[in-house]
Amino acid sequence: MSRRQLPRWVLAALVSAASLPALADECKPVLKEGWVNLPPVPEPMMLAGYGRIENPCKQAVSVASASSPAFMHVGLHRSEIVDGMSRMRAIGELPLAPGSTATLAPGGLHLMLMHPSAPVKEGDKVAVTLKLKDGREVAGVLVVKQAAP
Repeated sequence: MSRRQLPRWVLAALVSAASLPALADECKPVLKEGWVNLPPVPEPMMLAGYGRIENPCKQAVSVASASSPAFMHVGLHRSEIVDGMSRMRAIGELPLAPGSTATLAPGGLHLMLMHPSAPVKEGDKVAVTLKLKDGREVAGVLVVKQAAP
């Protein structure tokens, strides 16, 4: 290969590498078995979303926020017992180590779904988007289920 061809070859290799998707784009977390707890007594202002967020990737990711067209605001929250009282606190982000799963369940981590744009009923499917700290988004669905008595 001559010296004249080398710069073109190097340029072609750089262009090809730049056009490949970045490793971070190849793997994203997945929201599985998502559901919304419909309380026995209608609560018009807020509901809670649950499920599992799995990170099958080889790199850590962090969920920074969430949104849904069905709710004015969606927040990441954690319920915990403090001094014998149940307290709910917003969390800034939800880190996920490579190969780990975060379980969203009653009494722990959950999505706080506030101010629905329309009433929800059992069987409805609610679209949610998890926004990752690196700017990517993960689409998911929460199925509305009636709470156990």
